[in-house]
Amino acid sequence: MTTSFPPRGDLRRRVLAGEPTVGAFVGLGSPAAAELVARAGFDWALVDLEHGMGSVADLHAQLLAVQTTPTAALVRVPSVERLRIDRALDLGADGVMLPQVRSAAEAHDGVSWMRYPPDGVRGVALATRGAGYGAVDHPAIAARVNESLLGVFQVESPEAVSAADDLASIDGVDVLFVGPADLSHNMGIPGQISHPDFTAALDQVIAATRRHGKAAGILLRDGASVAASHARGFTFLGVGSDLAFVIAGARRELDAARDALRA
Repeated sequence: MTTSFPPRGDLRRRVLAGEPTVGAFVGLGSPAAAELVARAGFDWALVDLEHGMGSVADLHAQLLAVQTTPTAALVRVPSVERLRIDRALDLGADGVMLPQVRSAAEAHDGVSWMRYPPDGVRGVALATRGAGYGAVDHPAIAARVNESLLGVFQVESPEAVSAADDLASIDGVDVLFVGPADLSHNMGIPGQISHPDFTAALDQVIAATRRHGKAAGILLRDGASVAASHARGFTFLGVGSDLAFVIAGARRELDAARDALRA
């Protein structure tokens, strides 16, 4: 169990060192589900406010649930806006995922909203959970927090793929994370993740992160898909969600019961 207050910078250090990490999305809006995912031992759990069932009103409890464990608590904000990013970080997220980033200009804005001055324009409030409830004073807050936060920027469009090198060159863009569903749909090849154009896009993103010492991330269907993706160059690996785990477990046990009754 960790005793350090958020944001805890260990995940960012590991990611930028090139260490593979495995995480899961948390979308049920349930603190219990978030805690169960974290206690399973994932490196990170990402509370999904873009597509998940919970809202920012549910976020504090989910962050607390994850951060009773060593698992890092990340938040996918609904959109790249200053107040949405600020709110997640003030509540104590260890990092944020920004969806639908299409250009370096948007990424620069996102990084600036994540960081306290002089590195950014995040509003300074020391009495927040993300600032240690006043445990860090004004002279130390920027250095303590800015370097701890993991910045995950999603590549979900042909424009973002084309801008991958510019995106990866930005300090604070730590991970370029491919969303296969959105990217394939926006490329006009929905769901065709083996299509040559799609795999070429993946390689372009991976090459950009390698040139700039950043990490390439992707959301996978399951843990069995990790080996091939890691061999390709992905190191920030999402392997499902609390919702998917419930569905898979329920179906597996029901199938076993039906098979037993038919035997």
